[in-house]
Amino acid sequence: MQQLEERMKEMKQKLEKAKNMRYKAEARLETLEREEKQILQELAELDVEPDQLEEEIKRLEKQIAEEMERIWSLLPAELKK
Repeated sequence: MQQLEERMKEMKQKLEKAKNMRYKAEARLETLEREEKQILQELAELDVEPDQLEEEIKRLEKQIAEEMERIWSLLPAELKK
């Protein structure tokens, strides 16, 4: 009988642990969903579609490199050394 009670106690503890893990997972999911919504809203404000994000990043990196090159070319030769 004692063994049965111990087994039931163990099962109750594991069930409680599983519930806590579930609550934490649900809270994390809610947080991630809020973050996703915020990011999508920011992308919309920037007029960038999520599936075009990589292309937009590459375009901006290229634009930055070109502008840096243009600025470098405007510097006097003495400053380029």
